[in-house]
Amino acid sequence: MQYVKIPRERIAVLIGEKGSVKRDIEKRTNTKINIEDTSVSIDSMDDNSMNELTARNIALAIGRGFRPEIALRLLNEEFTLEILYLRDFANTQRAIKRIKSRVIGENGRAKGTIENLTNTYISIYGKTIAIIGSYDDVPVAKEAITRLIEGYRHASVYRFLEKTRSRRRHSPWNPEEILRQENFA
Repeated sequence: MQYVKIPRERIAVLIGEKGSVKRDIEKRTNTKINIEDTSVSIDSMDDNSMNELTARNIALAIGRGFRPEIALRLLNEEFTLEILYLRDFANTQRAIKRIKSRVIGENGRAKGTIENLTNTYISIYGKTIAIIGSYDDVPVAKEAITRLIEGYRHASVYRFLEKTRSRRRHSPWNPEEILRQENFA
């Protein structure tokens, strides 16, 4: 059995209209989802713990602000969810607000650019930034977001993303190697 807490205002999104989202998750992961207040428990109908974990990640993604259609992409084994906790980077509400503003950018441009250049989905909700994408793309998006949080200029982060995308097209893809080269170049 898996447990996850999600914000009260996201419970309705997890349930969906007339229970449609909850039913869809249960059907597609062969699990039973119980919701009490802000606690969500997920129990596998068979003994496949991967189904429980997948349903948990979908519920967690919805709780972190993703639309159900995006969260359901986690059913694909190639996709993963990564959550950055802004409390790890800032101690005050003002600093967290500044970080969120940097990552969102003017009219959402920074967030949109990172999503487009990394083929990921990003949700900025509460004191977290969540990323959904392939196992290869999420580390690159995370690095770009971390650089923005650390104060890198937006232009240099976009250059990093363009360079990374170019390398992916022209060589065998190894995200750890590319990130290592970028950090020590």
